[in-house]
Amino acid sequence: MRCFREVLGQMKFLFQSARIVVLICLYAASLLAAVASTSESFDADWRFYKGDAVGAEQPGFDDSTWRKLDLPHDWSIEGPFAQTNKTGGAGAWLPSGVGWYREYFQMPLGSSGNRIFIEFDGVMQNSEVWINGKSLGQRPNGYVSFRYELTGHLVFGDGKTNIIAVRADTSAQPASRWYSGAGIYRHVRLIVANPVYVEPWSLFVTTPKVSVDAATVRVQATVTNASDQAEQITIRALISSAQRTGVAKSEEMKFALPARGVVAFDQELEVRKPEMWSLDNPTLHRVALQVKRGKEMLDVEIAPFGIRQFEFKSDTGFWLNGKNLKLKGVCLHHDGGSFGAAVPLSVWERRLENLRELGVNAVRTAHNPPSPEFLDLCDRMGFLVMDELFDCWTMKKNPYDYSLFFNEWSKRDLADTIRRDRNHPSVILWSVGNEIKDTPKQELAKGILKGLVEVCHENDPTRPVTQALFRPNTSGDYTNGLADMLDVIGTNYRDQELLDAWRAKPGRKIVGTEQGHDRRIWLACRDNPQHSGQFLWVGVDYLGESRSWPRIAYAGGLLDRTGEIKPMAYERQSWWSDKPMVRAVRRVAANDVLPEDPGWGGEERHTQVQFADWTPRKTEPHDENVEVYSNCDEVELFLNGKSLGIKPINKDASPRAWKVTFASGTLRAVARNNGKEVATDELRTAGKPARIVLTSDRKKSLSGWDDVAFVRAVVVDENDVVVPRAKDLIRFSIAGSGVIAAVDSADSASIEPFQATERRAYQGVCFAMIKATMGGKKIVVTAEADGLKSGSVAIETPRK
Repeated sequence: MRCFREVLGQMKFLFQSARIVVLICLYAASLLAAVASTSESFDADWRFYKGDAVGAEQPGFDDSTWRKLDLPHDWSIEGPFAQTNKTGGAGAWLPSGVGWYREYFQMPLGSSGNRIFIEFDGVMQNSEVWINGKSLGQRPNGYVSFRYELTGHLVFGDGKTNIIAVRADTSAQPASRWYSGAGIYRHVRLIVANPVYVEPWSLFVTTPKVSVDAATVRVQATVTNASDQAEQITIRALISSAQRTGVAKSEEMKFALPARGVVAFDQELEVRKPEMWSLDNPTLHRVALQVKRGKEMLDVEIAPFGIRQFEFKSDTGFWLNGKNLKLKGVCLHHDGGSFGAAVPLSVWERRLENLRELGVNAVRTAHNPPSPEFLDLCDRMGFLVMDELFDCWTMKKNPYDYSLFFNEWSKRDLADTIRRDRNHPSVILWSVGNEIKDTPKQELAKGILKGLVEVCHENDPTRPVTQALFRPNTSGDYTNGLADMLDVIGTNYRDQELLDAWRAKPGRKIVGTEQGHDRRIWLACRDNPQHSGQFLWVGVDYLGESRSWPRIAYAGGLLDRTGEIKPMAYERQSWWSDKPMVRAVRRVAANDVLPEDPGWGGEERHTQVQFADWTPRKTEPHDENVEVYSNCDEVELFLNGKSLGIKPINKDASPRAWKVTFASGTLRAVARNNGKEVATDELRTAGKPARIVLTSDRKKSLSGWDDVAFVRAVVVDENDVVVPRAKDLIRFSIAGSGVIAAVDSADSASIEPFQATERRAYQGVCFAMIKATMGGKKIVVTAEADGLKSGSVAIETPRK
């Protein structure tokens, strides 16, 4: 059921301070009953209590002292960090427990003949929902979307109030291997439907035939009659795009729809000269499925989709629209750093933009279904997605993980997620498991996998199914038949074994579902055409999966938590990006850690060894190992204007390397193609900290929940060179129509709170994340620190 703005224009759900959340004028309500369905945000003006509250599901419960807030909301990210928190390092040492939410709303009398639903994109976790004291159901999985019907439990009319209550429980810990969050951390919607409506998630749009001349678009849906009266209806599908309206439309099909019955719609439409969805040009089309009774519109369901054709081939890997390409992917966990699990969409947009700059073209949602708007963003930006469901089956990885619920819930969770996500052109693979421990129990594992694959194929026969196998040679998965139950065989970290499995049975289709950053692993993919591609662990640093206090995050990403590109990522860029690039770094030994700053050292695999600066700890003459990452024909390195030599590109993808005797000044790398300079990079030696420079990633910020401006505070010397060892405490203040939503840095060992107005600089940098509020006054952010000249930056906001 679509958002109904196209039909009712200015009619909106009004959010008022009197906690009447849904208020529709009587005229609009009569249109609702007669015309179609609406889906409106139900995020505003909830009441929240951290802790258990006996009787909080009852309408008469006194919640007058509860905190007022808007959704999405992750209460765990508010902290505090503590070694005593039961989530441990896996959960970033953040708290867990029970959280309650309550929402008051009124429904107009004119909507009493409709079907009313509430839809949650995700509640973490073990949730239960009540309407007016009546339990609607429970859902243990915190990542899946679900809905409940409110019809029959509501009161209608002026002055009659309904109460939704939600209890979410993360108290049983440890339950995850990474930070999961807590509460109603994704969006919620209220849906008002005509009794004759398109069944939720039933609209399915596929493109079985695609060419440059024409594309066949198949539209399938189920229409439900929830009334006691038979109906004569017509159904029609219309296709449009941003560039063209009326691209194609079907004939009106007539149906006799029995009382309490359903009918299935299935038609193929032809689109002439289609605009293809691709990585470079992610053109989206839209299907509008109209359901009418005579001339009266009963429902309109809208689904964006893309016209594209893809396949995995055994001998040549992945193909999109007739073009052979490698999947250059990253695995991503769902948290947004300082925002926890409740991630504004602009946080993901910024991250994906920087990942694209590195050459990334694909994402694996590790290891759970993403939010719907994340897939919308991948559709719009042109990223390919492996949509993954489970980190475990029946064998647990943590005492209170999903294994407790797998047998009862896995097929339903899988089917619901596939039906929700199957119209996204970005999605090219379903993954039904990550490093599953059940696989050594061959018959058990094969029985489970058979059932999961069947659910995938039943709900979406157009996409292949994979699984991230773990140590398949040890488990015998390549020889006992389990691997061959997958449409595309996926393996974590053992790419040579995967290639050997292909050679043993060349008809297999293969993909690397998870890899480290090792160059040899990339070469195994690059130099073998049958290898479809790889997904690095990991694209962005994420909260949790820490083995020691006070580490709160895993720091092996191409980007840090704030979305900044890390020096190590430039090597990947030199392999994956087609745009001419060059970057110079100092490379130190893995054991050259800084004991006074544990964020720079600690666990061996998290130790930073590449530094994009020319400010080493030792200032006297000594040798520094300099690596230059570039995809260009040749690179020349200069120190203070003197050439240190020219080096050609290496066929084995290794970096150009120099041993340079340190001298304070400027290190400059110049990259050339065919003798022409195409890219440069420059590192300068920093002096003493002098001032703070503030910049914002956007000049204008909107007041919506998803819009965030990243204000970057950098400590520089008198020549504006970043001081990489600066760790000053930066104090932020704000004026105008905005708030400081969070602060953060890339320091994985900092237990400073995110909901604050100050942050210690890490390697000279920290951030304040700014949200605009209503009011229309220009936002001015100022940063101060003891002994440094302050800095400020302005962000425009929309006028009233």
